[in-house]
Amino acid sequence: MKVILLKDIPRVGQKYDTKEVSNGYGRNFLLPRGLAEISTEKSMAKISTLRARHEGEKKLKEDLLLKNIEDLNGVTITVTEKANEKGHLFSGVHKEKIIPAIKEQTHLDIDSEHIILEHPIKEVGEHEVDVKVGNVDVKFKLVIDKLKEGK
Repeated sequence: MKVILLKDIPRVGQKYDTKEVSNGYGRNFLLPRGLAEISTEKSMAKISTLRARHEGEKKLKEDLLLKNIEDLNGVTITVTEKANEKGHLFSGVHKEKIIPAIKEQTHLDIDSEHIILEHPIKEVGEHEVDVKVGNVDVKFKLVIDKLKEGK
């Protein structure tokens, strides 16, 4: 079965890709969940316009981010998480937890693909995080505070 993906699906493909999948996977998983639609000439034409619009928006967003990324250089971003007495976090801080904090504290909208984080941060304290947009690299300080009891 030939389908057009409507969302990024790990180990299958990216949004707007046309993929050949098994009939059962397409009918029982992708189509009912709205993750894909059957590939027809009409849907291919619609998807090509959506793909062009999506690429244009992505390029515009990246250009805007390139202009404003220097504002993030040297900034301190604070995140509060639950930790034990020794300062070890109960759950690691991932890119997905850093992005809302950056947006809230600096008003920059950064995608997870731009943040360079080798592994989740598991300890309270100051950490240096790299951000790469195009050929511009900046570093900011991520401070992870322990969540106070009773909050």
